[in-house]
Amino acid sequence: MTAHVTAPATALANQLPDWVTLLRAPNPGPMTLDGTNTWVLRQPGERLGVLVDPGPADAAHLDRIAAHGPYSVILVTHGHPDHVDAVPAARERLGAPVRGLVTEYQQVPDPVRDRTVLSVGGLTVTVLATPGHTGDSACFLVAGPDGQRVVLTGDTILGRGTTVVAWPDGDLGDYLASLRLLATYDGLVALPGHGPALADCAVAARFYLAHRQARLDQVRQVVAAGVTDPAAVVAEVYADVDRSLWWAAERSVRAQLAYLNGLEPQ
Repeated sequence: MTAHVTAPATALANQLPDWVTLLRAPNPGPMTLDGTNTWVLRQPGERLGVLVDPGPADAAHLDRIAAHGPYSVILVTHGHPDHVDAVPAARERLGAPVRGLVTEYQQVPDPVRDRTVLSVGGLTVTVLATPGHTGDSACFLVAGPDGQRVVLTGDTILGRGTTVVAWPDGDLGDYLASLRLLATYDGLVALPGHGPALADCAVAARFYLAHRQARLDQVRQVVAAGVTDPAAVVAEVYADVDRSLWWAAERSVRAQLAYLNGLEPQ
């Protein structure tokens, strides 16, 4: 039986590049862990930094963000409210453009595409389209002139536990493909949207892949036994998960059932 994962998927990072700063938003909860991670990237000696995921609309958090400015760009990993509700206020206060993966996200007037390369503040940022958690999820591969590289993983890989494939926007097939992509970044620190930084993005991605496949095998077995209602599948497969989180588990189950049936999100 595959157990509910609450621990980190790999060892924690014991050191971050000196151009990485974490500002954690004050919104802890079952789905946000310790709170949403806002990341500030600034090469020493550079005036302008890069802001990733301003987080929830919290005045004190925005004050902390502004205190670490100014910024050349605001990047968003995906459009969930706990990552982007602060975007309108941040854009107005900081005067920096907002860049994200898709035009459907209304706060991104100048969207980027997969493999877009941005040279900002002495850093090179490569956009990686990683749909699955949501349709608009992106990760950012960032390289500094010191040769160090990190991957900002948003909610595709978390610092603790596993993430939800947020059906119907999320898609399990896309998510597995995104994890296989992230599994190629061996030895790079992962800076997640929630939880602590992880020492190795690739190791975490491979752990996630194995866990997802194990859960999928469980769902196959339950469906073969005649249980097809999503809520009933949750009760069978996610019995070890706190009931307060079953609503989120049901979204993942719906994504799993669609994947097994070869269906596309509606």
